[in-house]
Amino acid sequence: MKHIIFKTYSTFTGLILRVTLGLIFLPHGLQKTIGMYGGAGFTGTIKIFTEQLHLPTIIAFAVIIIEFCGAVCLLLGLVTRFWAIAYIGLLLGIMFSTHLENGFFMNWFGNQKGEGCQFDLLAIGIAIALIVEGSGKYSLDTYIFRKRSLISK
Repeated sequence: MKHIIFKTYSTFTGLILRVTLGLIFLPHGLQKTIGMYGGAGFTGTIKIFTEQLHLPTIIAFAVIIIEFCGAVCLLLGLVTRFWAIAYIGLLLGIMFSTHLENGFFMNWFGNQKGEGCQFDLLAIGIAIALIVEGSGKYSLDTYIFRKRSLISK
């Protein structure tokens, strides 16, 4: 099992994909955890998700953790496949609960009711590629996998 989680190819592809996904979601995670970039912070986000969006508390908590901890771990290249799977679940949930009703395109010009599912599909594609490729160069997964391989020999 550890082999599946930590094994990665030493390529720039995994590095570029995980840094891209991590940088995209880090500001969202910071909004939801500490209120940066005009966000509501942890308590405010939980309140919005549970009272206005009617999500169960555990789902609201999971969204915050995935967006913040997942982004940090992707940037470090730590358990990348796990976080990629978590992002796919998160994005599918957002897409089917909110974005799909607004069509395909993002709301660039503010003329739609809300965002479409275009962004979700792009990010899901990146996450799927990370599941296949792994963390790539300069990742903690590479270090952990190499260290475990040496210990097991």
